[in-house]
Amino acid sequence: MAILGTRRFDMRRTIGDTLVDCDPRANSALIRTLLVLLTLLAAACTTVPPVPDPAPPPAEPPAVVEEPALPPPVPEELPVTVAPEPKPPPPKAPPDPVRRAKPITAPSAAQALRPAEFSDLPGWQADDHSAALKAFLISCQTLEARDAWRSVCQTARKLNPNSAAAARRFFETSFKPFRSHNSDGTDEGVITGYYEPLLRGSRTQSSRYRYPLYSVPDDLLVVDLGDLYPELKGLRLRGRLEGRRVVPYHTRAQIDRREVVLGSKILYWVDDPIELFFLQVQGSGQISLDNGERVRVGYGDQNGHPYRSIGRFLIERGEMTLEQASMQGIKAWAQRNPDKLAEVLHHNASYVFFRELPRNLSGPLGALGVPVSAGRTLAIDPRFIPLGAPVFLATTWPNTTRPLQRLMLAQDTGSAIRGAVRGDFFWGYGDAAGLQAGRMNQRGRFWVLLPHGVTPQNLAGR
Repeated sequence: MAILGTRRFDMRRTIGDTLVDCDPRANSALIRTLLVLLTLLAAACTTVPPVPDPAPPPAEPPAVVEEPALPPPVPEELPVTVAPEPKPPPPKAPPDPVRRAKPITAPSAAQALRPAEFSDLPGWQADDHSAALKAFLISCQTLEARDAWRSVCQTARKLNPNSAAAARRFFETSFKPFRSHNSDGTDEGVITGYYEPLLRGSRTQSSRYRYPLYSVPDDLLVVDLGDLYPELKGLRLRGRLEGRRVVPYHTRAQIDRREVVLGSKILYWVDDPIELFFLQVQGSGQISLDNGERVRVGYGDQNGHPYRSIGRFLIERGEMTLEQASMQGIKAWAQRNPDKLAEVLHHNASYVFFRELPRNLSGPLGALGVPVSAGRTLAIDPRFIPLGAPVFLATTWPNTTRPLQRLMLAQDTGSAIRGAVRGDFFWGYGDAAGLQAGRMNQRGRFWVLLPHGVTPQNLAGR
């Protein structure tokens, strides 16, 4: 599940109550120090910048990638392990000298990407490279402003986008593939799916439309830790000011119970709390209003709390089996158990805020700032893979062993998309796309294509 436009969230992870988007094994002492520093800095703050006015409603939705599939398993969640504390020295031994805490080192592409050849890519020759070229040209709307990508984007614009042979030749002569690896040296990871849902809503509250969809609150504090520590580039802290203290932002339960006043930030009212929850999981969607109007909303920001799986929670409580815990299965459970739904939703403290998107978009906006493409957009972890880059994906169709091998574009991110070989496949708009997205929980591998002259070691800022 990706968080479009963070993307993310995304849905974009945190460390305990410090609410930092980084590896949970990172040094907590440094994070606490950062919080103290941020609190001191915050004392000088008097205002929070306002959120920009929302844009007008959207255009027609993108196509859906169609392919039959079977019901899904629950998306894989890797457990967090904590190393045991070292044994204390003997009582009479002299005390150890004071040890300085090991600094946090942010993960990077230089650690994850290793050189490969196009002959290593399974199914490369059978792909529709012209479809990939069209998606790449969309990425170039942003990439062309960057030195490392300007030349390849200019070359791509001169090609006939309908020529598969020309497109394949372009990728093979303009790029070098790099195979992506996990920190333990393995090269497989989890590939899930996401889509753009349709909800029913209204601009005014009523007995039917009573669940608010919020824009970004004015008191949500977002701090880019890379501004303080370059080695933490891409890591962010979210919270709010309470006097002179930086504290965690309100949880889902507090927001749903109206313990925080966000009335002025309500964009729309919708009629189904579980559909609203899954809109937050997807990060973007459309709303069919009661006046006949159709609007599109995208990810605005997130409250900083870590995402927790309600599917796993329902399994642990014996409410459903592993085989039943798909998006469709959870929605069916919610319809049968409305009195239990709030408790289950509040298990996930993470909350996503939205913004209204322009009318003329061909699809929802991804984290790259361009519309995503059904069947060609992949949400990735930008700590390892540069946004906008072509990524060859080798996986299987949802709940099958049939190969799904194609050149994708890293146009989005997500808070649950963490790791060098972790991806979220965008299936498109509507129920058919939602069925595929809900079923997808496959194993896969990545090859990242970088322009000649660009290496994983010199990617920063390019």
